[in-house]
Amino acid sequence: MKNRMRRLFLGILLLAMAGLGISCEKSPQNGNGPQKTDKPPAYGDILVRGDIGDASNLIPLLASDSASHAVAGMVYNGLVKYDKNMNIVGDLAESWDISPNGLVITFKLRRGVRWHDGKPFTAADVLYTYQVTVDPKTPTAYAGDFLKVKKAEALDEHTFRVTYDKPFAPALISWASAILPRHLLAGKDITQSPLSRHPVGTGPYTFKEWVAGQKIVLASNGDYFDGRPYIDGRVTRIIPDTATMFLELRAQNLGMMGLTPLQYTRQTDNNLFRDNFTKYRYLAFAYTYLGYNLKNPLFTDKRVRQAISYAINKDEIITGVLLGLGKPAHGPYKPGTWAYNDNVKKYPYDPARARALLQEAGWADADGDGVLEKDGRPFAFEILTNQGNETRQKCAEIIQRQLKEVGLSVKIRIVEWSAFVTEFINKRRFDAAILGWTIPLDPDAYDVWHSSKTAPEELNFVSYRNSEADEMLEKGRSTFDQARRKKYYDRFQEILAEDQPYTFLYVPDELIIIANRIRGVAPAPIGIGHNFDKWYVPKDEQKYTMKR
Repeated sequence: MKNRMRRLFLGILLLAMAGLGISCEKSPQNGNGPQKTDKPPAYGDILVRGDIGDASNLIPLLASDSASHAVAGMVYNGLVKYDKNMNIVGDLAESWDISPNGLVITFKLRRGVRWHDGKPFTAADVLYTYQVTVDPKTPTAYAGDFLKVKKAEALDEHTFRVTYDKPFAPALISWASAILPRHLLAGKDITQSPLSRHPVGTGPYTFKEWVAGQKIVLASNGDYFDGRPYIDGRVTRIIPDTATMFLELRAQNLGMMGLTPLQYTRQTDNNLFRDNFTKYRYLAFAYTYLGYNLKNPLFTDKRVRQAISYAINKDEIITGVLLGLGKPAHGPYKPGTWAYNDNVKKYPYDPARARALLQEAGWADADGDGVLEKDGRPFAFEILTNQGNETRQKCAEIIQRQLKEVGLSVKIRIVEWSAFVTEFINKRRFDAAILGWTIPLDPDAYDVWHSSKTAPEELNFVSYRNSEADEMLEKGRSTFDQARRKKYYDRFQEILAEDQPYTFLYVPDELIIIANRIRGVAPAPIGIGHNFDKWYVPKDEQKYTMKR
């Protein structure tokens, strides 16, 4: 999966849209286009957005949560990035050459780029980023792509060359990784660096303040190589409860947030919101799942995991929780994309089939209390999910009720986001968890599913191991031919469908609301966040002043 820093955890910044289009609900004064554009761009104002989770670490290499990457994505740059039409274009690299055999990439770096502390950006920074990423002492989930590199060289201050042993399909886009400042990190323990709380990048926004559990403040970079952003400040307010966040939106103390289905369909259907906000809806490049800790003896038998999948009514979740704003998920790719395999084994709601599979696996209600037992142990476990996500909590409640009907006793535990990630998921202290992944544009899923990626803080936190799945992932990332890659990923999805390390629940619609005074939002195939540095507020509509 390319650099997961940009492709797995794009969060709000890169809200990847459905292949066919974005639905945009506008206020009357917005006219027929997605946004009113009758006033010229102006510098100033602050965009305040809400997020349910605080960041954990603002060095992207060390973070595996969307809250951290949503902020870090405005502070750092990679060598390349996706443009609005999902083409790979230069970022810190102005151009590159790829050898005919695809094994050597030579990047020509932009001149005149400076770190936020004024030091010049050079190829030495790129080389350092590669070296620290593959260093075994660095606790990162993102080393896999860079371990494919045979040789990395800084040929001069503005030329960086990387050589691979074998073809590696995500090679170019893997260099969308956030490049780190060598002069502030080299020779030091990156895990102890103050940059984790006070990052220094090359990006359009500079770090200003982080009040843990409350807010993260960024200021526009007047020296940004692609031009100073129009909006002077971006503030992420951490509001762990979506209902509380919505009250702040209603009071117009927030300029952007993700809505729940109820908020989108009903609570914003009034003149206050029609007059002051624009809503966007589109099928997300994301999915929500129930993941099992495969080291827990309850879940080692795939018949048990299959039974749970049969016992869960996905349609009830989509209708009752999402209010129809989503589709059932059957695997880790988005329906309609080239890598998606619709011919995998499906798990329609079938409690009778679930009971039969559990019986085959040796589970029976011997004492008549309604809970299955095996070897004297009741089938009882805990579903963990994060605080502030009302949708996931409601899913957990429905799953709890549905699993009770087939003899499984489920408790629900709700944990604050940072603790959820660092204390439970990263440390494998859970039975099962409801979570979501952003689906990358390239289908390389190595970091999430390969058996080598199960170490603490890596992304295969359910400890899934299947040698054939490993083989398909390895072959899929080792060929440039899309037809051959699809065969490998089709088979990979078939294996996952049989093994059910996750119960894939749904692909949600993304439901975003933005204040009307924010102009320049331009829906495109990549989503609505691709040009966030070009968003602006007309001078006579500006609300806040950024203190430098």
